[in-house]
Amino acid sequence: MELNGADIVVRTLADEGVEHVFGYPGGAVLYIYDAIFKQDKFRHILVRHEQAAVHAADAYSRSSNKVGVALVTSGPGLTNAVTGIATAYMDSIPMVVISGQVGSQAIGEDAFQECDAIGITRPCVKHNFLVRDVRELADTIRKAFYIATTGRPGPVLVDIPKDITAAMARYTPKRGEVKMRSYMPVSKGHQGQIKKAVQMLAAAERPMIYVGGGAILDNASEEVKQLVELSGAPCTTTLMALGAYPGNSDQYVGMPGMHGTYEANMAMQHSDVLIAVGARFDDRVIANPRHFMQVPRKIVHIDIDPSSISKRVKVDVPIVGSVKEVLQEFNEQYAQARSSSAKSKTALEQWWKQINVWREKKCLVYKPSDEVIKPQSVVEALWEVTGGDAFVTSDVGQHQMWAAQYYRFNKPRRWLNSGGLGTMGVGLPYAMGVQMANPDADVAVITGEASIQMNIQELSTCLQYRMTPKLLCLNNRSLGMVRQWQEIDYGSRYSESYMDALPDFVKLVESYGHVGMRIDKPADVKPAIQEAFTKHKNRLVFMDFITDKTENVWPMVKAGKGLTEMLLCAEDLKGEEL
Repeated sequence: MELNGADIVVRTLADEGVEHVFGYPGGAVLYIYDAIFKQDKFRHILVRHEQAAVHAADAYSRSSNKVGVALVTSGPGLTNAVTGIATAYMDSIPMVVISGQVGSQAIGEDAFQECDAIGITRPCVKHNFLVRDVRELADTIRKAFYIATTGRPGPVLVDIPKDITAAMARYTPKRGEVKMRSYMPVSKGHQGQIKKAVQMLAAAERPMIYVGGGAILDNASEEVKQLVELSGAPCTTTLMALGAYPGNSDQYVGMPGMHGTYEANMAMQHSDVLIAVGARFDDRVIANPRHFMQVPRKIVHIDIDPSSISKRVKVDVPIVGSVKEVLQEFNEQYAQARSSSAKSKTALEQWWKQINVWREKKCLVYKPSDEVIKPQSVVEALWEVTGGDAFVTSDVGQHQMWAAQYYRFNKPRRWLNSGGLGTMGVGLPYAMGVQMANPDADVAVITGEASIQMNIQELSTCLQYRMTPKLLCLNNRSLGMVRQWQEIDYGSRYSESYMDALPDFVKLVESYGHVGMRIDKPADVKPAIQEAFTKHKNRLVFMDFITDKTENVWPMVKAGKGLTEMLLCAEDLKGEEL
């Protein structure tokens, strides 16, 4: 059967099981949009900005374990999408982005709406393709899906010149699995290394399980739970791994790192055997690597990406492979090898006694108020109202950290945020992607008055497609995290970190056809959230919480400091100055 390139694109996406495509039309992709108009295999979601299309596709993937797909036009369509692509790349999210390109004959001639999509995106994609022959179009898109989802996942770009979408070619349906001789990722871990790691953990006196986002990406939460239960060790999950292990478990010590708990950071630092599962020892987790490596310990690192192992911290036992497959083998061996000696049990008991001493610091306790809304209390109220079962997206800043600290995630893929790139403006388009993938779920967006304005136009998209997320804006009238750093490190010189020309969010949201609320009394916080999720269950609700603008995120590890050099409160900061 002969089809034009645009019809081939649509048929190939349908063959890959695509159900939703997020995009925005333009001249270079009009043949593709014409083909979309004539099909009924998948639904197109028209966003209001290309950045939002890619963010929504990203969240669709994160929340569903499916491949998110975005479609943008050439030139500014592609450049607008780059922030979303880079966001997904930093967090290893499988996604396929299809971009239009000027006609093949015009490439390199500075044609209208031309840009070098391949060159621009090369640093922030797992791979990219420029299709030069319509006969290669279907196979190229199939390769894109294969590359995006295997090995260490990531976004893949397919750039298609307009004349390729008009050209005719024979369409051949997919036959069997895609195979690429130059790309063969490893999934099975080395047996000898697994055996060595098992023996190391069995002999440990102060074991620690450190879980990163790779565990969620590989759907390995059950295997993580089994490992933690078998070992009896404390477990910490990074910002990207919240929900990979239940947040209400006694063996869970919280999130590690810059704004992690005191007990998690101290246990990370003082463990004698550290099992790193799908994590990358990034700067926000271990802080200063020199300080982290001062304490002798054995480190086992399990990761699908060999380039991540010993990248920042030298490890003793590297295991390259699928987190899920490696843990299955690891747990099977460990169940047989673990020591039951009195010495081992006593050492583990002593280790937990020490951890419980650290827990007594109660590092997440804050001072409540009857006069001004504390931002932490809003997140706690959300957790109570939703029973901890909502999908929660966040933007970036103080509100992101409070969401991570105070909403106890017990399931994977329920927490969506920009961890690696730290992209403001993702919260609302993330919620759109979540709702398309999980139409019956409760979806909450925790945002700030600065972040929400970066993609607030997507309120229009939400109305068009009847999306009903509940937005909780922790409004402190400033760029909260920037203000916090300026207070701590820049002598309270608040350079351009305040907002003194904010819109009336209630009126603005209502003008988009949604429900707006303004809440400025602590007693009204929980009732407002309850009303949003019950009375207005089928509406988008924006709750503008006027919060304490002086509140900071604690604990905090300052830049350049070690993991155990934490500031637990403002009083610690004063002591440091002395």
